[in-house]
Parts: sequence; structure tokens; C-alpha cells
Amino acid sequence: MKKILITTFLFVSIAAGQPEYSSISSQPGAFSRMGFGARGMGMGNVMSAVKSGNLISYYNPALSVFQNQNSFQVSYGILSLDRKLNFLNFTKRFSLQSKKTDTSDTKEDALMAGISFGLINAGVGDIIERDDQGNNLSTLSTTENQFFFSVAKEFSKKIAFGLAVKFYHYNLYKDLKSSGLGFDLGGIYSFNENLTFSFVIKDLNSKYKWDTVPILNQLGSQTQVDFPILKIIGVSYFYKKYNTLLAAELESSNAETTIFRFGAEHYLTDNFTMRLGLDNYNISNSDFPVQPSFGVSFTREVNNFLLSVDYAYIIERYSPNDRHIVGISVLF
Repeated sequence: MKKILITTFLFVSIAAGQPEYSSISSQPGAFSRMGFGARGMGMGNVMSAVKSGNLISYYNPALSVFQNQNSFQVSYGILSLDRKLNFLNFTKRFSLQSKKTDTSDTKEDALMAGISFGLINAGVGDIIERDDQGNNLSTLSTTENQFFFSVAKEFSKKIAFGLAVKFYHYNLYKDLKSSGLGFDLGGIYSFNENLTFSFVIKDLNSKYKWDTVPILNQLGSQTQVDFPILKIIGVSYFYKKYNTLLAAELESSNAETTIFRFGAEHYLTDNFTMRLGLDNYNISNSDFPVQPSFGVSFTREVNNFLLSVDYAYIIERYSPNDRHIVGISVLF
């Protein structure tokens, strides 16, 4: 276990020495690619093949069929430069077996389905509006949201598929707003009890359409900007001997990125979990800001509710301060 942690730490430290730039950084919907919640971000956002613990269809719409109990999660982001990043999610699974035919044997073999819905809220506040003479006119803010809903189904005890519908809404400036509808497709293949594979396609049809004519009159125009389409393959493996979960992902996009992610989750005790991760290692472009991350969770049972307090620390280069994500998860 010590060798694994030391090797991972050295790899993360060396990889973090890369400079910054990629074409995907200027693509729309950047807030939706930052991750979701304290657990996922603390593990480097390597969650598409992780089917244990608190699950979120944000990473893979097929995951909700593996949620053992009803899961509710809320997270709050502490970011620099007057930015905000908040998360809300509920996940539930249910049996496709008819209640009339339920027995102790058929319940165990019954195929499962699941639903998940949530919200990502992002924005920037305290933006000073000035005229062409530099005079302070007012204070502005922007708000960008993603609402998502997913359904998933097991087709066998090894294969599950899911579909997510995502609604984007961006309030950029006063009356300048835009909305868009996108889709995610995902699948899970459980090779055995410990080894899992995943694939995901994200942001099909996602786009913003802008109309600045009402604000700029003759100088205005109508434009459409498409979100980058992401294709992800992932793998996770649980080492029972070390009580440790390891996961990795490879993500390609039509914005000329090929990103590698790695994450680890070690269950130190039944109530305390440690995480570390590496996000944004762009294989196709070395000029990209790699993001190491670390996280912890403390879990305790309270009145038949399993309550978890989660924290993630994400290194954000070229920013005055790093990211801090604090969350609460409840299983019931």
C-alpha cells in the first residue's frame, strides 16, 4: 500500500509541472466539465466505472442501477475570483421484478433500474460595470446552470446502459440569455466482482444560441456555439487485500484533447476514507494545466441514516487560491 501511494504521489507531482493551454478551455460549458461534488473531484473525476458508494449519473448515466440505497448529496465550492460552484443530486434504484413474484431467490437475481437527477450551479459575482470613461456604473453577475435527469437499466448482471438528458441555461448579461438541451449515453460492463469497465459519450447536441440584436441593435448578431463532445472509456479495480479502489479514464474530444485521469480511494476504517487523484493530464497537448486533488470523508450512522461529510482539495494553477469542495451525503 505504501508503494502504491508513494508512486502515485510522485507521478502527480511531476505531472503538475506542465504549462497551460488547450483549445477546449475556450469552449462553451466549461463549468460542466469541472466535475461533480467532493467525492468525484477529490478522486480526480475518475468515476465513470466506479459503482460503489454514493453514485452520480453526471459521470455515467448507467451508474444509478448500482446505488444500494437512496442517495442525496449537496456540495458547496469555495473558489477564488468571486466564482461559485455548487452541486445537488438524488439517486435511486429499484427492482424490475414484479412484487407479486418476489421471493428471496428472485429478488437477488432481479434486474435493476435507476434514476438520478441533479443540478450544477456556477457563476461569477461582483463584476464591476464601467463606461468608456472608466466610471463605475453597477455590479454585475453571471449564472450558468445544468439540470440533468437520467434513467438506467440492467440488461444482465454484467451489462447496464443509461441515458441522461441535460438542460443548460446561461444568464450572461442582463437580458442576454441562452439555453440548450444535450444528452449523455453511458454503459457499464462488470467483468467480475472487482473489475469494471465503462464507456460514456457526453454532450451530444449541447449548444448555446446567442442573439445580441436586442442589445446591440445593428451591431448585434445571431450565433451558435456547440459544446465539445466527450468520449470516455474507464476502468476501476477494487483491491480487497488493501481495501483500496483504483480507477483510470481516457477521454477524447473533438476539441483536440486526449485526457488521462487517475484516482484512488482508500478505506482507512469503516468511517474514514482518503482519496487522491490526477485530472486533466492531456496526452495530446503538454501545454495544459494538470490538476492534482486530495479528499477525505467521515461517515457515521445517525437514526438509520448514513451521513457522510466530504471534503476535496483541488490544486488550481494560475489562480490566487486553490479549490475547496465541501459536501454532505445521506444514504437512506
